[in-house]
Amino acid sequence: MHDLLTEEHIVSYARDGAVFIKGLFADHVDDIKKGIALNMANPSEYAAENLKPGEAGRFFDDYCNWSRILPFQDVITHSPVGEVAADLMQSHNVQLFHDHVLVKEAGTGKTTPWHQDSPYYFVDGEQTVSFWCPVDPVDASTLRCVAGSHKWPRPVLPTRWLSEENFYPDADAYMPVPDPDNEGMSILEWPMEPGDAVAFDFRMLHGTRGNKTQNRRRAFSLRLVGDDTRYIERCGPTSPPFPGHGMEGGQRLREDWFPIIYSRSAGS
Repeated sequence: MHDLLTEEHIVSYARDGAVFIKGLFADHVDDIKKGIALNMANPSEYAAENLKPGEAGRFFDDYCNWSRILPFQDVITHSPVGEVAADLMQSHNVQLFHDHVLVKEAGTGKTTPWHQDSPYYFVDGEQTVSFWCPVDPVDASTLRCVAGSHKWPRPVLPTRWLSEENFYPDADAYMPVPDPDNEGMSILEWPMEPGDAVAFDFRMLHGTRGNKTQNRRRAFSLRLVGDDTRYIERCGPTSPPFPGHGMEGGQRLREDWFPIIYSRSAGS
């Protein structure tokens, strides 16, 4: 087990679906800042400004940029994130699914709505983990996770963040998006310093408040999968879409697109 983790981290992750890891990316904050700046200066086709007309501030997000942004590659390669992911997922191998940048500028009131990531993705499995790392101190605008939601019997309905429309046509296959603050759910959230991280299961219901402070809130996320994760067909285009991947239901993710970043058998 990596030195940053204790047995309580492993137990809490399995039980609650999310856990706080102090200083996971502490040695790579500058790389993440550089990567975010490069990403915002040269966004991909997936970049979005998630604000409705008239809403104050700026909420930028973009994903799947690690292969063209060298500082992100350095973080993936040289940080302990692969080994920590293997420990949390109890997996021999760790594959990179994708990266995600989320920036809420000072005074941005837009919330990140409650959602689970897994319904948007074309992957299925119990060995999954996302790492959410701010490079600015956060308190009120930190990540919020509903404890135990990764074990709910039905997934939460995925919606489009800007239009609030249903993401897939078969809404009956999903449970309505709950209101955790008003329904008495146990919400996990932590004040965080640059380089800290929250690790959470793809099935975790999570969201964030707006950033009404006078400081930026830049966050970098990595989504990783383990041994039991497989490609699954959805009833519509997924996000990220990864067009032309050529995979079929039940297959492991192709390693040339989704590289293994840590393997216990290789001792790396």
